[in-house]
Amino acid sequence: MDTHEAIRIFHTLGLSQLEILEYLATVCGVVLSLRTLKRKLRLLGLFRRKHFTDIIEVAIFIENVISDYNKLHGYKFLHLRCIQEGLVVSQETVRLLLHILDPEGIETRRSGRLRRRLYNNPGPDFLWHVDSYDKLKPYGICVNGAIDGFSRRIVWLEAYVTSSDPAVIGSYFMNAVESRRGCPKRIRADRGTENGHVENLQKYLRYNHEDEFAKRSFIYGSSNHNQRIESWWGFLRRHHAQYWMDIFHTMKDQDDFDGGFLDRNLVQFCFLKLIQDGLDEVVELWNTHRIRPSRNQVSPSGRPNTMYHLPHLHGAHHHICPVMPAEIQLCKEVCTPKKRYTCDKTVFNLCCELMDENNKFPPTNANEAKQLYQFLRHRILHEIL
Repeated sequence: MDTHEAIRIFHTLGLSQLEILEYLATVCGVVLSLRTLKRKLRLLGLFRRKHFTDIIEVAIFIENVISDYNKLHGYKFLHLRCIQEGLVVSQETVRLLLHILDPEGIETRRSGRLRRRLYNNPGPDFLWHVDSYDKLKPYGICVNGAIDGFSRRIVWLEAYVTSSDPAVIGSYFMNAVESRRGCPKRIRADRGTENGHVENLQKYLRYNHEDEFAKRSFIYGSSNHNQRIESWWGFLRRHHAQYWMDIFHTMKDQDDFDGGFLDRNLVQFCFLKLIQDGLDEVVELWNTHRIRPSRNQVSPSGRPNTMYHLPHLHGAHHHICPVMPAEIQLCKEVCTPKKRYTCDKTVFNLCCELMDENNKFPPTNANEAKQLYQFLRHRILHEIL
């Protein structure tokens, strides 16, 4: 990658100048002085505190962004969204604009926070926390995720038609292992049957290792002890899931959803891809935002991506356990990846036929998805069944 292009990408991610220098040295093998970096930033026209974007353009962007689940974000996350969009704006400006554009959202976010016990973790990939999120499950959307305990970087976050099939959860795990060419030193999960494959796969991959945790590489415990991922589910609800929950609650109150087989499959057909796209955006936003230091905090503060990729900045090191490609391929053979059908195959094909006959297109936002859902439901219930 060209050095200027790398600088542009890292700047767009919202990284500080010192973080950009570290990433250039570690990822690109390019060592620059701070003075040289500042000069290159000027040449590229990349600024944080001058040549601000017109405030009207910023306001229009924020107004468009908060029209969906992004309205659940606070001003710091929206400021990061602005930076990643290429806008030059101060955090204070975003805060003031948000007071004008979304005063109700600000009041909604004013709530207390639970005090949690201290948590300690020696470095990235030492311990992954795995769990399923069931708030959307009554509507047919099943979410499963994993988070790195040290950096709080999201390892995977997947929405699908099931979170109870161990082979599907196993495929999420193996995709993460394959991309890293190694598995974590330990995994923590609850005693749900959906974690059986992950447990067996982890123990198999760690079988020939000789460190002190090799024979204790999988930890079972209650959900309230799975602190990292349980805490993050609260963030997910505030910044994404609550938006969809409100939509589905409204559909239920309007007698557009009865929880039956057809309605759950239609929700999966119309909404699943949009929800997954939203989860991907939330993951990117979370992994690039800055976690502030807090009183009595044992874990480091900073950006999850930076803490994960550059742990030496925090006096830590990677704990990834290398595994052979042949072992990865063998494990993947007992897993079930996501299928291209977002719901029951018969319902999927029927919906596709109805869309083709009536010139309907895949939805690009929640309103379009809801309209498509209502159209398909009416046609199937009143003209086909």
